Amino acid sequence: MKPRGTVATLLRIFPYAKSALPRVALGIVAALSTQLFALTVPGYLANLVNNLKTNPSTSVLIGAVIAVLLLGLGESVMVLMRRWLVLTPGTHVEAALRRNLYSKLQDLPVAFHDKWPSGQLLSRVTGDLSLIRRWLSFGIVLMVSNVITIIIGLFILLSFHWILGLIFIATSIPIWIKGFRFESEYHKIARQSQDQAGDLATSVEEAVHGIRVLKAFGRGDFFASKFAAAAETLRNTEIKKAKLIANLWVYLIMIPEFAVGSSMLIGIYLVSTGNLTVGGLVAFFAVARVLTWPTESIGFFLSMTLDAKTAVERYFEVIDTPVDITDPESPVKIKSPKGRLVFKNVHFRYSDAPESQPDLLNGVDLEIEPGESVALIGVTGCGKTSLTALTTRLYEVTGGAIELDGVDIRDLTRDELRSHIAMAFEDSTLFSSSVKDNVLLGRPKSTKKDLQQALDIAQANFVYDLPNGLDTKIGEEGLSLSGGQRQRLALARAVAAKPAVLVLDDPLSALDVDTEAMVEDALRTVLKSTTALIVAHRPSTVQLADRVALLENGRITAVGTHSELLATNKHYRHVISSLDAAGKELKAKPRKKAVTK
Repeated sequence: MKPRGTVATLLRIFPYAKSALPRVALGIVAALSTQLFALTVPGYLANLVNNLKTNPSTSVLIGAVIAVLLLGLGESVMVLMRRWLVLTPGTHVEAALRRNLYSKLQDLPVAFHDKWPSGQLLSRVTGDLSLIRRWLSFGIVLMVSNVITIIIGLFILLSFHWILGLIFIATSIPIWIKGFRFESEYHKIARQSQDQAGDLATSVEEAVHGIRVLKAFGRGDFFASKFAAAAETLRNTEIKKAKLIANLWVYLIMIPEFAVGSSMLIGIYLVSTGNLTVGGLVAFFAVARVLTWPTESIGFFLSMTLDAKTAVERYFEVIDTPVDITDPESPVKIKSPKGRLVFKNVHFRYSDAPESQPDLLNGVDLEIEPGESVALIGVTGCGKTSLTALTTRLYEVTGGAIELDGVDIRDLTRDELRSHIAMAFEDSTLFSSSVKDNVLLGRPKSTKKDLQQALDIAQANFVYDLPNGLDTKIGEEGLSLSGGQRQRLALARAVAAKPAVLVLDDPLSALDVDTEAMVEDALRTVLKSTTALIVAHRPSTVQLADRVALLENGRITAVGTHSELLATNKHYRHVISSLDAAGKELKAKPRKKAVTK
């Protein structure tokens, strides 16, 4: 795709900013009025000097002072108006962009989040959007008003004497040429800087989340050195940016000063020959000084505009990402789900898998009847977790179909599908909210009885011993709790949702043997009325199920009861013996119960 120009890129935020544009436009008018008030003052100075030369009197001086004072007051009022007009709408635009980006991140499939570092996304949600807001509220307003001021100022200078005006026009040409060259150079390095800032944010986030591992292995210094190296790389890039800006500022400061010096020499000559009045020369230099700030600011606002362009590009990189897993145009509804789950010739491969590699799931066929529980078993890496993720369309099948009560799950909206199928993952994730909010995440309007039942089944009544009971706020990702406590709350969350189908991806791996046994006993009550697909990594988990499905080479190669498969299938005996060995090892090493906090 051909890269967009600066204007075309910045115009992409128009749909979000159009409600703010009237006030931004008025802000530009206010900013321009501020400059026009300042440009009017030199005219009074010219008249004052010329009148005092021919008719020196106090009244002339007082009148000029009052006029200049009123112009200064008007300038101050316009500055206040500009700030009042543009600051609030800019924050609304930023909030709208942020909401839209967050919604997009929620809508994008898990495959997208597997590839994108969280720090890169975080830098877009925070730093990039703040930069866009500052440009919209400050950069574009002053840049436009300053450019118009420069143009008007040049005409005023021409009105004093055409030779002096032409000097300023001629000296401005190298500035514009340098500005165009600056754009192409600066944009590339600005993008590099913002990407490196995102990588740095990722490093910080990883170090914070993995602080226990770093401390446990004594690798804090190693990661600190890696962070320092990344920070140094970003610093060097920022210095390159600063050098580019400084190089531009040399032109923006040196050339106008050269123009002023040249104009002074020629102006004095013109005064001496009678072609220019003393007041006119004074007013000329007063106007030139008024134009100093607008001229010097062009470099700053140009770099800010290019930074904003890069921020907009980075923002739309996420927004433009296609959502591969979408709701159907004419969705089907299941009013009273029974929970019959069927896999029909299901194929799946990850998008980044080599073409020469066979599908991870290569024709899975499996039927689970309503109220039946099936344990899914297989060697590590055979695709068990991937298969369970397909049931709620966290990933999309690449071939075949999965049906719920005879309906292809792709014909249901994602919200409805996930209201009928609940998952509990091995890696239990909790949120910085209360215990109650975490457990009732899937069904917020559940009754106290439902909440208590879910906690009882998951053996999670330890929550009542927490400082504020159910209202205790769990720390980030639930790291204030033990691994077993987090898994029990995650299991309670899945049970509390009261789904037609319960998918359990080894949710008991962090529990001690005694707690696991109690949870399994309680789960049997739930599984009598709920269809369940259970990924099994322990022999005890297999015993929860009515039947067992063996996943081998991307297919279900055998289905039956534990005893049937044990007697008839060699590969099943191999898999179950490895699980049994792990289970015996666990029993041989007594584990402490999860510490109640």
